[in-house]
Amino acid sequence: MEFSNPKSHSRHNRHPRLPSRFLPLWMVVSCVLFFTDRTFGQQPTDENVIRSMLDDQVAAWNQGDVEGYMHGYWDSDSTAFSSGGTMTKGYREVLSRYRKDYNSREKMGRLEFQDLDVQRLSPTIAIATGVWELRRKLDRPWGRFTLIIEKKPEGWRITHDHTSSAEK
Repeated sequence: MEFSNPKSHSRHNRHPRLPSRFLPLWMVVSCVLFFTDRTFGQQPTDENVIRSMLDDQVAAWNQGDVEGYMHGYWDSDSTAFSSGGTMTKGYREVLSRYRKDYNSREKMGRLEFQDLDVQRLSPTIAIATGVWELRRKLDRPWGRFTLIIEKKPEGWRITHDHTSSAEK
């Protein structure tokens, strides 16, 4: 075994060297740490997944894509939409209502959600509340919404939407 004189090291080489047998292990560990995502092992929270779904709805709406907007709703006969004193039951019926009420880009305007709050009530049920606003050339209707969102085999989907309009 060879010993070195600590005084013979240059001032740039004051730290002891790793024994060469540890070099391959050090290289592997360094590569794993460098190339591993820093969120390794972390899954997006259900709340973040729901927010992302709602963001996708807004993006689809703002592209004039009512069908894309409806991807956030559960495709079921029990899906419910309540607004303006009217209850609409069924995915296809809700889609028809949106197509009828928003049959042009001018009527659709630009949708924004504000004050969005998402709370998981159980592992498979969440509630989202917020403010919606349509920015159109001649007006800016807005109101509040409450969504019941359930975890289905296809992901988190809106099963009940209660939307109100504010007085003008």
